[in-house]
Amino acid sequence: MTEFLPIRPDVKPATVKGAEPRALSDAQRVKARHAAQRLEATFLAEMLKAAGFGEQENSFSGGVGEDQFASLHRQAVADKIAQAGGIGLAEHFLRSMMEAKND
Repeated sequence: MTEFLPIRPDVKPATVKGAEPRALSDAQRVKARHAAQRLEATFLAEMLKAAGFGEQENSFSGGVGEDQFASLHRQAVADKIAQAGGIGLAEHFLRSMMEAKND
């Protein structure tokens, strides 16, 4: 049986003496925001898939071609939703990434 070591919440990761968290440049912030937005779009695309968005309604809807390109359509719609502000997940993802970067 594997024994797990308890992790106390008051223990911080080891840091180098005198080292302070380095500030992010504007380019890094833009990259992080873009990554958070892409992550939100990917999540939204999966939610659209689970909701049945893009599925054929009957045999005359579009055939095999529609099935093959439905995922691309869902991703494009999800990207536009995320660019328009999304559902607020990107901001949470960004905060989490910034916290991890500053630890």
